[in-house]
Amino acid sequence: MRVNLRTFGRLDGQVPAGLSFFHRPSLFLPVRTSFVLGCGLLLAALAAAPAAQAQQGLAVSSRNDEPSYQKEFTYGVNFNTRGGLIGGVSVRSTRVLNQDWSRFWSIEGVEIKHPKEQKELTRRYGGTTVVGKSNYFFALRPSVGLQRVVFRKAPESGVQVNVLASAGPSIGLLMPYYISYDYGITPGQSIAASDIRNEQYDPNIHNVPDRIVDRAPLFSGAGETKPLIGAHLRGALSFEYGRYRDAVAGVEVGFLLEAYTKDPVIIRVADTPDKDLNDQFLPSVYLTLYLGSRN
Repeated sequence: MRVNLRTFGRLDGQVPAGLSFFHRPSLFLPVRTSFVLGCGLLLAALAAAPAAQAQQGLAVSSRNDEPSYQKEFTYGVNFNTRGGLIGGVSVRSTRVLNQDWSRFWSIEGVEIKHPKEQKELTRRYGGTTVVGKSNYFFALRPSVGLQRVVFRKAPESGVQVNVLASAGPSIGLLMPYYISYDYGITPGQSIAASDIRNEQYDPNIHNVPDRIVDRAPLFSGAGETKPLIGAHLRGALSFEYGRYRDAVAGVEVGFLLEAYTKDPVIIRVADTPDKDLNDQFLPSVYLTLYLGSRN
């Protein structure tokens, strides 16, 4: 039977059996509804994805801003304007208070030298001494302080910048500077006839440069060390480098203001008051290279 598709709905009120499915509008409703509902859910999911991703990114960023450690322990080597080639050593223990602030305690041991210290060869014996030096001066500096993060580095790379300040007592240690001085030799005698003694340098006694043999061993006067009490104040910037969260390395640069209850006598010159040669107030600029660990 040939069917006219334009008029099949009006042919004797009958619908061919093969086309009855398309002619039933009641069957279109569930299919259309499901299709529309599915499209709506898909669009809603697509719209919600960026928002969820952004929220997740904010959460990750927030977690990254928070420190993943509570304690830090570092040790370093100090260079300063009042020290030698290496000024001293230091250790520091830091506890995190929040994402920006930390508190710490530290202790530093350095040797303080007089700005006018100068080594020279002894004239007759070829040894070395520091002209006019009468005492070594060492300082122990326990201190407590606060540290604030100025610029936080990325989790696995970059540089973190911190500003810190600390204060505490200074414990000075004056240890006599010993020289070997020849009391027996006189002009025209051989060295074999000498009488060499190790003594603390005194410009009023050891006043003949030709009799100075050499510097005595470092700890010759350790038993005569005298303490000297003072205080110090420190301000600095630290630049932390490090790839890993459990390790730290960096550089600290800053200034130190230090004063003692009386002048530490490092240099002495005959007929000159000690206070005119030595200072009670000892400011300095320093740099510390440090390494450490976190947990």
